[in-house]
Amino acid sequence: CIKYFKNGLQLLPWGTEIKHKSTPERSKKQLNHFLDVKFNNCAGNKGVRYDTNSLDFKVRADGTLYSAQHLQVPSKQLILVVTAWDPQTLARWEAMVRLLVADKSQHNGHKPKGRKAVPGELVQQQSDTLLPWRQQQSAHGLRRQKRDWVIPPINVPENSRGPFPQQLVRIRSDKDKEIHIRYSITGVGADQPPMEVFNIDPVSGRMYVTRPMDREERASYHLRAHAVDMNGNKVENPIDLYIYVIDMNDNRPEFINQVYNGSVDEGSKPGTYVMTVTANDADDGTTANGMVRYRIVTQTPQSPSQNMFTINSETGDIVTVAAGLDREKVQQYIVIVQATDMEGNLNYGLSNTATAIITVTDVNDNPPEFTTSTYSGEVPENRVEVVVANLTVMDRDQPHSPNWNAIYRIISGDPSGHFTIRTDPVTNEGMVTVVKAVDYEMNRAFMLTVMVSNQAPLASGIQMSFQSTAGVTISVTDVNEAPYFPTNHKLIRLEEGVPTGTVLTTFSAVDPDRFMQQAVRYSKLSDPANWLNINATNGQITTAAVLDRESDYIKNNVYEATFLAADNGIPPASGTGTLQIYLIDINDNAPELLPKEAQICEKPNLNVINITAADADIDPNVGPFVFELPSVPSAVRKNWTITRLNGDYAQLSLRIMYLEAGVYDVPIIVTDSGNPPLYNTSVIKVKVCPCDENGDCTTIGAVAAAGLGTGAIIAILICIIILLTMVLLFVVWMKRREKERHTKQLLIDPEDDVRDNILKYDEEGGGEEDQDYDLSQLQQPETMDHVLNKTPGVRRVDERPIGAEPQYPIRPVIPHPGDIGDFINEGLRAADNDPTAPPYDSLLVFDYEGSGSTAGSVSSLNSSSSGDQDYDYLNDWGPRFKKLADMYGGGEED
Repeated sequence: CIKYFKNGLQLLPWGTEIKHKSTPERSKKQLNHFLDVKFNNCAGNKGVRYDTNSLDFKVRADGTLYSAQHLQVPSKQLILVVTAWDPQTLARWEAMVRLLVADKSQHNGHKPKGRKAVPGELVQQQSDTLLPWRQQQSAHGLRRQKRDWVIPPINVPENSRGPFPQQLVRIRSDKDKEIHIRYSITGVGADQPPMEVFNIDPVSGRMYVTRPMDREERASYHLRAHAVDMNGNKVENPIDLYIYVIDMNDNRPEFINQVYNGSVDEGSKPGTYVMTVTANDADDGTTANGMVRYRIVTQTPQSPSQNMFTINSETGDIVTVAAGLDREKVQQYIVIVQATDMEGNLNYGLSNTATAIITVTDVNDNPPEFTTSTYSGEVPENRVEVVVANLTVMDRDQPHSPNWNAIYRIISGDPSGHFTIRTDPVTNEGMVTVVKAVDYEMNRAFMLTVMVSNQAPLASGIQMSFQSTAGVTISVTDVNEAPYFPTNHKLIRLEEGVPTGTVLTTFSAVDPDRFMQQAVRYSKLSDPANWLNINATNGQITTAAVLDRESDYIKNNVYEATFLAADNGIPPASGTGTLQIYLIDINDNAPELLPKEAQICEKPNLNVINITAADADIDPNVGPFVFELPSVPSAVRKNWTITRLNGDYAQLSLRIMYLEAGVYDVPIIVTDSGNPPLYNTSVIKVKVCPCDENGDCTTIGAVAAAGLGTGAIIAILICIIILLTMVLLFVVWMKRREKERHTKQLLIDPEDDVRDNILKYDEEGGGEEDQDYDLSQLQQPETMDHVLNKTPGVRRVDERPIGAEPQYPIRPVIPHPGDIGDFINEGLRAADNDPTAPPYDSLLVFDYEGSGSTAGSVSSLNSSSSGDQDYDYLNDWGPRFKKLADMYGGGEED
C-alpha cells in the first residue's frame, strides 16, 4: 500500500472588497472553498485527520481546504503545509500547497496576445523588486491605494559559490519618493546568532547573503524587515521575511553501522526476514537528495545460488530469495550493501556501502547415526560402574549444541535394569555402564537394542534414520565368588553354664560358584573369650569352655563370634559370618552385702545402718533378699538387730543401750530368690563412735573408734604442736640470718684485700665508678714533641711509639734498705713522664726479656736467700705497701 498526497497549485480568484471609513480603500480577498486535498491509503482514508500550519486555513474531514476567516492576500502566492495523521498509529504525512493569486485580466478572461498564461509562468514573472501591491483603476472610478507591503518567501540555494555578498531581493516602500526611508532587518541570522548571515542596504533596501548556506545546519530563517524615516519613526508596519535554504545533494548516505550481523535458520523458505540495514542522509528527505535506496552489490560465497538474498530498496530489509540454505555446506554469507540517494540513481546519486554478515544457524535437520550396526563388550560378574562398551555416532549438526548432543536409550534386552548408557560430553559417545551387578550363574550374556536421538527434536519434515538403532552384545565372565553364610547374623539361645564339648549349631556357608567344583573350609576369625570351636569341614560349632553370662565379654546377654569360610578357587575367596549366642541366666551367683563398711553411734536410737545386697544374676535369680544375723557367735545377736524394710533393703542397729567405741565385724547372711536359692555370709565393718547432739561422730570419737586411747591422742597432739613450733623457729632464724648477711660491713678495704674473694660481674657499668677514668692517658702522640702540647682527639697506634726514652735510675749492685724508697720514687717519676711506656694501643708481649724490653731482664733481680731481712721500712712507703708490711714485718713474734 502506498500513502501519498497530491500537492496543490491553485489560482485564487478575486474576492469581495471591504471598505473602511477611516482607512484608505484596501482590497481584501475572502477565500472560500478552492482546493480538494487528495490523500489515499489502504484503509480508504478512514480515521485520517487533517491540519495546516496556518491559522488562516483549515481542512475539512473530506479533504476540502478552505479559508477560516477574512484575510488579506500578502502576495501573488501563498505557501502552506497540509498534514494528514492517523490518531491510532500516530503516523504523519505532509504535503506543500502553493496558492497563486491570478491577475485581474486573467480573472476577467482576458489573456495576453500570442501567449497562454499558466500558473508556472506567473511565478517566473515576479520581479526581484518588491513593491506594495497597487490596484488598477476601474471603470467606476479611482480605487484607494494599498499601503501595506508584503514579501514572498525567499529561496536561497545552499553551497553557493558566490561571489559574496550576493543580492537576494530589494525591498522598497512606495513612500520612498516622498521621504527618505531607512531599511533594516532583525532576527536569527541578522542581529541574532548566527550573526550577519544576512544584511540589508539601509538606503536602497537591497538584502544580501554574506556567505554560503548549509541547509543541514539550518533549513530556514525568519527575519523581520523595518522601514523608518530619518527620525526613526515607523513608516511601514514590520513585515516577515521567510528565507528557505534550497537543499543540494551534498551529503552521502551514512550507514548507522559499518558491519551488521544477522542470522537465518538453515532451510528457511524464500521470503524469510533476515535483518535490516539502515543508512541516513543528511539532505532533505522530502526531495530526491535525501531519498535513499538500497541494493546488494556482492554476495560471498555464491553458493548454492549467487542471489540467495534480496533487499527492500526503501526499508533496507534483507530477506531470503532462494531456497537451499544449508549450514553444513555454508555457515556464513558476507553481503555488501550499497545505499544511494537521488532515489537510487547511480549516475547522479551519492553512495556508500556497508557489510552484512549473515550467519546460517543450525537446525536439527540431521539425525544422529551409529557408525556401525553392532557393538560388543564384556563384563565380569558382580562388578558395577564399569564401562563395557563405547557407542560411536555421527551427527552433521553443529557440535556441542542441543541439535548435536546425543541421548541414548536401551529399547530391549535389559528388563532388570543392569545397564545404562551415559553420554560423553566431549566425544558424544555412548558409554554402556553397569549399574546393577550381573550374576554369571543367572545370565551369561545380554543382547541389548539401543537407540540414539538428539537433545533437541528433529526439524519439521525430518525423519529418524534407520541407522539410529544398533545392537549391543555383552558377555558376562565368571569369577571366583566368595562363599557366603545364608543367615548372617545367626542367633541361637541357650542357658549359660553348658558343659564343654556341647554342640551348639552348624554354621555353614554356601559357594555361589555352581559351575566350579570347590571345597569350603571354616575357621574362627573372632572369639573374644575363646569359648567356641568350629569344625573346619562342615562348620559344626561346639563349646570349648563354660559360657558364663556374667562374663565381661557378654553385652546385653549376647556373646558374638565371627567365622571365616574360604574356598580353594584361584584365587581363593572367603566370606565371613557372625554367630550371636543369647545366654539365658541361671542362679549361679550368691548375693553380696553392701556396703562393706559403716558407722554408728555408741548409743542406740540415734541412727541406723541401711544395707542392701548385690547379685550378678538377673531376674528372677535376684531379690527379694532375706537378711538375718547368724546365731554364732552369740554376741552378734546380743548386741545387734536387723530389720527388713522391703525385698531389697534392711536396717542394722544396736540392740543394747551402749556399746563401747571401736570397730566391730558384724556377719550377715543374705539369701536370694533363685531356684534353688543361694546365700552368702558377708561381714560388714561397723565403727562405733561417740556422737554429738546431731548424731554425727566427733573427731575424737572417730579416732577413739579407730582403737586409740585418750593418752595416745593427747601425745599425738603434743607432738604435732612441737613440730609446728620448730618449723616456725627455723623460718625466723633463716630470715634473720639473711638480713644480717646483707647489712654486714667488710672489715677491710676491698682494694687492699688480697684474699680470694668471689667477685660479682653481673653489673654492666653505667655507675659512678666507671666514669672517673682519664682517657687522655690512652692518647699516644707520634713524636716526643707532642707530649707537652697535645691536641684534642685520640689517635690509635698499633705499635710501640718511636722516640727517646727517659733515663730510668740504675739499681745499685748492692741494695741498701735506705735507698730503696728513693730508687722506687725516681723510677715512678720516670715512668709517669715516659710517653712510650704502656698502656698504648698495641698487643703487649710479656714473654720477651731481651734487649729493648722496657722492663729489662728478670734475671737481673737478685735476691738473697741467706739471713733474715727487716721489712719494717715498708711501713714508710705508704698505704700501697701496708699489706706487705703487715705480712712480712713485725719480727719473729709474727
